[in-house]
Amino acid sequence: MSSTNFRYRPFDEAVRHDPFPYYARLRAEHPIYRSDDPEAWVISRYDDVLHVLKNTDVFSSDAMTTVMMGIDPRAMMDPSIDPLAIENMMALADAMPFPVEEMARSRNLIASDPPQHDALRPIVNRGFTPRRIIAWEARIRELVASCMERVRSGDGCDIIADVAVPVPVIVVSEMLGVEAERRADFKRWSDTLIEGITGSRRREGFVKSGIVEMMREFATYFGEVADRRRAEPRDDLVSVLVDAGDEGGLSPMELVTFVLILLVAGNETTTNLIGHAVKLLLEHPDQLDLVRRDPSLVPALVEEVLRYESPIQMLFRRARRDTEIGGQKIAENEIVCALLGSANRDERIWERGDDFDVRRESHAHLAFGFGVHFCLGASLARLEARCVLEALVEELPRMRRRSTELEYVDSNLVRGLRHFALELAA
Repeated sequence: MSSTNFRYRPFDEAVRHDPFPYYARLRAEHPIYRSDDPEAWVISRYDDVLHVLKNTDVFSSDAMTTVMMGIDPRAMMDPSIDPLAIENMMALADAMPFPVEEMARSRNLIASDPPQHDALRPIVNRGFTPRRIIAWEARIRELVASCMERVRSGDGCDIIADVAVPVPVIVVSEMLGVEAERRADFKRWSDTLIEGITGSRRREGFVKSGIVEMMREFATYFGEVADRRRAEPRDDLVSVLVDAGDEGGLSPMELVTFVLILLVAGNETTTNLIGHAVKLLLEHPDQLDLVRRDPSLVPALVEEVLRYESPIQMLFRRARRDTEIGGQKIAENEIVCALLGSANRDERIWERGDDFDVRRESHAHLAFGFGVHFCLGASLARLEARCVLEALVEELPRMRRRSTELEYVDSNLVRGLRHFALELAA
């Protein structure tokens, strides 16, 4: 990557395995970089990324919908600009079991701005109060203990399939009141969505990539769940969210959208956090020894992993008006790509930001976003990761990687390991 031929595209498959050399070059030489696919201003330094996330009056989150769906914002006014995007939207609308009017007025937590977002957040906050999250700790530890029995009983394991996936999937499905037999569907739905929107199948269109059929199945199931909970409420998250309390409840379409976000942001974030923590501890035995000798370092370990290997690598925003970042003029309606994964290694904020150090003060990281869009499930993800890692640090010294090859999740936005096989050390 010489300075004369450097190119960075957020969804380029060549970037996926190791984006960090690209990030370092961007921060050093091209802090405000113009990407041609998608057409966006790529922001890589911490202070600039924080500026974009903080200023919701200047940078709109609606780009999370348009960019993720591969839509040129201009196509909303002139469909001829991007016929595939319009075809995708029509196919998706046809698949959804809701009236067009309801879909048009439904609110989306990650793609809405104040004041609409301010009205929506208190509704979904009901299910993630500190009291509700703390109440899950005993159940999480029970699930971790069950997973650890499988890890200890054999001569090896896949830390992703055996621990990092089942713990958050079971927790979220039980929170929602989903039947145990549908848990496998959760992972299948999540994989289809991530690959089709942020991975290698992004250019295939929603029908060919399986997104349309996945959304039909997903929306039908949770639309029916919402109807049942309105008629007969239970002690679960869906009942809380559809309850028409003082702030009102979510519509069936809004519930489907929120659960979809929870499916990816909730499950995938924790899975990838746990997977990367294990990988990094094995790669840095001195850090593993520190945590094993002093388990009180586990919360700091969680924060350093979030900083070092951010589960979500980037967010998108749209300029509401002409503005400027770092001396670069940004025109109204232009897209900005805020690289969380780069900001969290910015050497202007963290000395030796590319070093992994559990004793580092990492809490200023942006792995969970910032401000009004700070991740709703951050406290749950931290709790799950802490419970898992407290159990694993005693087992890891006797284990090693089965293979040096790494297979990553098929996504440039979500960063995580698809598998991580371990075996007993000789």
